[in-house]
Parts: sequence; C-alpha cells; structure tokens
Amino acid sequence: MKVAVVGATGLVGGKMLQVLAERNFPLDELLVVASERSVGKKIEYRGKEYTVIGLEEAVKERPDIAIFSAGGGTSLEWAPRFAEVGTTVVDNSSAWRMDPSKKLVVPEINAHVLTRKDKIIANPNCSTIQMVLALAPLHRRYGIKRVVVSTYQSITGTGVRAIEQMMGERAGDKDVKMIYPYRIDMNMLPHIDSFLDNGYTKEEMKMVNETCKILEDDSVKVTATTVRVPTMGGHSESVNVEFANDFTLEDVRDELSKMPGVIVQDDVANNIYPMPLTAHERDEVFVGRLRRDESQPNTLNMWIVADNLRKGAATNAVQIAEYLVKNNLV
Repeated sequence: MKVAVVGATGLVGGKMLQVLAERNFPLDELLVVASERSVGKKIEYRGKEYTVIGLEEAVKERPDIAIFSAGGGTSLEWAPRFAEVGTTVVDNSSAWRMDPSKKLVVPEINAHVLTRKDKIIANPNCSTIQMVLALAPLHRRYGIKRVVVSTYQSITGTGVRAIEQMMGERAGDKDVKMIYPYRIDMNMLPHIDSFLDNGYTKEEMKMVNETCKILEDDSVKVTATTVRVPTMGGHSESVNVEFANDFTLEDVRDELSKMPGVIVQDDVANNIYPMPLTAHERDEVFVGRLRRDESQPNTLNMWIVADNLRKGAATNAVQIAEYLVKNNLV
C-alpha cells in the first residue's frame, strides 16, 4: 500500500501524517508531497525521515491513495492527474465537493456510497462535518425541516499564518503580518472566506449546500453565519433544528449517544458541556446544551464542538482511506 500526503508541510497535512501514525494506517510506502518551494525538506514519520517530493514525481510513483490538503487550485489541476494513473484521491479542499459526479463523504454517515470507480472523493468542510454528524441520526428519526447555525471557528482553520498573527498581536508585535483584514486577538470576525453576491460568505454557503448533499435530502433548509474567533482547540457551533416530528430530549440524547463518533456532554447542573479545550486533539464530535426551543414546536437547540484539524479535516480523510482499504476499493 503506497500512500501520498499532498500538502504535507502545511498545518492540515502535518495533522494527516500524525493521524495516519496514530491510527496505524496500513501503509508500506509513504510519499510526502508539497509545492516546489518545499521540495527537499525533511519530514519525520514514525521515527523515519522522509524527503519532500514534488507533484510531478509523486504522480510517476503511482500511489494507491493520495490524501490532498493543498488548496482548491492544486486539487483541480492535480487530482485528475493522479486519478488517471489509478490513484484514489481523497481531497480536503472545496474543489470537488459540489461536483455531482463526486462523492462527499463523512464515513459514519455515508461511506457506503463509495465504489472502486470513485477516484476522486471529497472531504467535506470542517464546520459541516461536525454538524452533520450530529444531525444525521436526528434526521433519520424526526425528519429535519430547517437548520439555523452560527459558528465560532478556530483560527487554526486558516492555517499557520493565522496563528502567527494572533500570537504576534498577543505579544504586542506591531510588525505582525496580517492574514485577516482586522485584528483577531480579543476580537471576532463575522467573515470566513470571501463574500458572495447574496451577502453570505463561501463558508456559509458550503454549510448550506454540503449538508443537503451528505444527508441526501435537498428539502432540508439551512442558513448559516460563520464567525472566526481567537481560539485554538476547535470549532464550536450553536445549532437550532426544526423537525417534522416531535421529540423528547431523552430520546434525542439516546440517538446522539448511539451515533458513532459522537459524545454527548450535557449535564448543565455540573457545568458539563462541550468546549474547544476538551475537543482539542480528539477525533469525536461533542454535543451538549440540548434543550427545546420554546419559541416554536418541534425545535431543538444544541451546541456542537470538534477539533477542526482532526475530525474536521485530517481524521475524516484518513477514515475515508481506511474504509477504502478495508473494503478493497483501491
């Protein structure tokens, strides 16, 4: 089993290597791949040093699986080239997510849709993954009509330069390089990705469109506001869900507790609820603050937190690769 990690020198790429090692992914040969400016750099994996190679060389190596975290432009150009030589690509960018010919996969929900013919598989947006993991069992039980979500997203979703900006601001560095249009430390920005003509950002519309595709139900209405906050451990979401059918909180907790990859933390009497600090470096999605919306019937409020670099990106991609190997699809 020959595996390539494309974008291996980036924040998510490094996390992918960490997750592959932690989960003892069954690879025999590893290719660490990045842009030309990173070629020749050294990266350690499981005690062994690897030299970064370029994309052209990686294609010639014909890996069985290539896990991409190198940006949409790179994925659009190079994923088809890997696919042409027989490689199965798991892509973490937004490039292929809404392509009707490509599968958009959260393994606990819809890995069953994958076949040997799927050579480019899309990894969903980080904020979408954690939300749909909680929504899926509830949709099966009660039927979701509408979702209103506000996110509180970690700066790690932007990358290393965002961390450098926040830490520089915190240290009082007046020459800090700005990756955001405004200060992020001690601030929040209701602005993730670029604005569209409808007034929403691309990040907000990703949540709208990807949710329906993963749940395989275009009747689910979703509206989102995504906010960047100066936290490091993960993304948080306040989610309001209107169902077609009524529910009890006891049954909701039971459905969520049975969902693989979900941990319910909902004991407000003892101040137990999900936080980025407790989700950090964990692969599970944490759900709490479960309560009825008293302003209208059949509606639930919940709070969802996950480590955006792990389940929101690297872990989900590796889980897709694991499913492919386990089911002999590569």
